[in-house]
Parts: sequence; structure tokens; C-alpha cells
Amino acid sequence: MTTEAIRPDHQVIYGIVEPGSRVLDLGCGEGDLLSLLTSGKGVKAQGVELSEPAIYKCVEKGLSVFHGDIDSGLKDYPDKSFDYVILNQSMQEVKKVDFVIDEALRVGGRVIVGFPNFAYWRARLRLFFKGKTPVTYSLPYRWYNTPNLHFLSISDFKEFCADKGITIESEHFLGRNRGQQFLPNLFALNAVFLITAGNNRKER
Repeated sequence: MTTEAIRPDHQVIYGIVEPGSRVLDLGCGEGDLLSLLTSGKGVKAQGVELSEPAIYKCVEKGLSVFHGDIDSGLKDYPDKSFDYVILNQSMQEVKKVDFVIDEALRVGGRVIVGFPNFAYWRARLRLFFKGKTPVTYSLPYRWYNTPNLHFLSISDFKEFCADKGITIESEHFLGRNRGQQFLPNLFALNAVFLITAGNNRKER
């Protein structure tokens, strides 16, 4: 598979994860990212997914994926049992974001979080001028069929991390086909953050 054929967010995550790492992908979907990391980085990969049809696709790719609801927590996984925990395009779909992030930081040394930016300028214009829920390249669903429960911006997530004492190690902002560094909260479609539990993180 050529670099051009890989989704931009997957390219970023591929660049972050070190070869041979232990990786847990929460809400791994059909396993495209895990398959990429397994074949290209030789990671020890495991996924958690709620959709049974998606799990079957993962199994066809030779991936180890467990059926589970990440909102229920990761009680079967010991502290720091993975080098990386990935929450890519799934955080906005969970009910208990704070709890899920806490659990991800508990079982993983580092957590990679990727999500669509609801403050993207086209979304703002559609809401302002048409008075309708935004539909964009990264937010393709209508209000009645979206799996998203939370509509957050890049600034929202940074504020969340600051409030919770979470350290942001790196941040990556994406347009449709490339990076977007200029005014990302306005012009980026998606964001990918690498976070760790900060020294001043509040105990729950």
C-alpha cells in the first residue's frame, strides 16, 4: 500500500508508534489501522470493538480483537500493559469520555487520540447561515444517524487536557489530504494528539 493510499490520520499515527510496541486500539473498527501497524511496524496489536461485523473483518485480517464496550472500562487490563492505547475517531462516540480517557491512560504509557474538529470553518458557516447541524468531510453524518455523542473542537480538547492535568506530548492537525498548521481550530478537519498522564493529574 502506498503512502498516498493511507488515510492522513493513519499516516500520523503510524509515524508516532515505535516499532515492536504493544498497542491497544479502542474502537478499532475493521482493523485497517491495526493491520497497518502490524505489517509495517511489527507491533503486538490488540483491539476492542463493539460491532460484530467489524470484528469479523478484523479476524479476516488476522488480528486479535475482543468484543467489548469501552464505556464499561478496561478492568481486564493491568496498569501500563501497553505502550500505546489508541482512541482514533472513537472518543466522540463514547458516553463517558472522562472515564475512558482515564482508563486509556491507566493501561497505556501513551495515548493517541484522534477526532474530527467540530469548529472547522465550513461547519461554522453551515450552522451560522443555514441554522443546520454541520455536515463536512470529517463529519459526514446527519443529525439523526450520527454515531457521535460529543461535538468538540481542538480548543475544547486542549482545555480538557489542561483541566485534567494531562500532558500533551505532540499534536497534529489535518486537512483533507495533508497537514494543516495555520489556525488549526478554524481550518483543520481532524486532529491527532499524543497524551500522557501528567505529574499533576488529579486522582479520581
